[in-house]
Amino acid sequence: MFDNTSIIQDEVLAHRLGLIPLTAGKEALQWLKWYRKPPPKDDFAAQATWPYDVDENDPGSATPNDHNTIVMSLDVACRWATMEEDGRDGHALAKAGETDPKLKYVNSNVYASSLIFEPQGEQESHFGAHGSPNAVRPTNPDILIAKLRPGQRISFRVHCIKGIGMDHAKFSPVATASYRLLPHISITAPITGHEARKFQKCFPKGVIELVDEAGEQRAVVKDPMKDTVSRECLRYEEFKGKVKLGRVRDHFIFSVESTGQGESDELFLDAVRLLRAKAERFQRHLTELEEGR
Repeated sequence: MFDNTSIIQDEVLAHRLGLIPLTAGKEALQWLKWYRKPPPKDDFAAQATWPYDVDENDPGSATPNDHNTIVMSLDVACRWATMEEDGRDGHALAKAGETDPKLKYVNSNVYASSLIFEPQGEQESHFGAHGSPNAVRPTNPDILIAKLRPGQRISFRVHCIKGIGMDHAKFSPVATASYRLLPHISITAPITGHEARKFQKCFPKGVIELVDEAGEQRAVVKDPMKDTVSRECLRYEEFKGKVKLGRVRDHFIFSVESTGQGESDELFLDAVRLLRAKAERFQRHLTELEEGR
């Protein structure tokens, strides 16, 4: 932290910066190695429980370098708007009663878009320069970091590393991830007329469709995936014995919400590959135990 004259303390500002999700080109991120910072040598408890092995012959495993650490910087100062540079006079606007700081000042809000990627060593050949499609950047440039007033300035340089959710939740590439079974709706007896319209209203829009048969409307299942399994239709006597609700036990619907580091479908496939690799490694260890190795 070179300079911070904002009202936010250095440690609070550092915490906010650590929670900004970053992204870059997928191949470039795969090229970037993992950085494992070992615990202090005098912390014997942490040394005993640290789950990673540091290869002393590989300086990239525990020493920050261009293969495992990304460097970004920010230098923003707030000032009054001037007619010469900005086409408006902030002091005159303030005297006229203007209350919007974006009109009176310049750089009154510091956003994540102000972070500048500084490629080190071989990084430029993989990530490109700042502003290129593969460069390291915030997933959302409009994340608010701090608010400034004239005379205040924030200037710092940060080091960014890859991580996983086991290290800290902020490294998780998804905000929410869940699954549910596909709802199954079976209409066992015809539901027609006004009952069909009432039956349709028991489900979310798009689940039940009304079709015309011999001048009369009949309820049919259109898209059971949209059903929320509220079982609302079972409250009415006229539908008892005419519909069965259940779930398809071998049809899973996954919902993955990405925080921006990658596409949701790619993250799901990566998770499946990792889970399969863990299962194969576990099976291999069991085999070694059985063989007495």
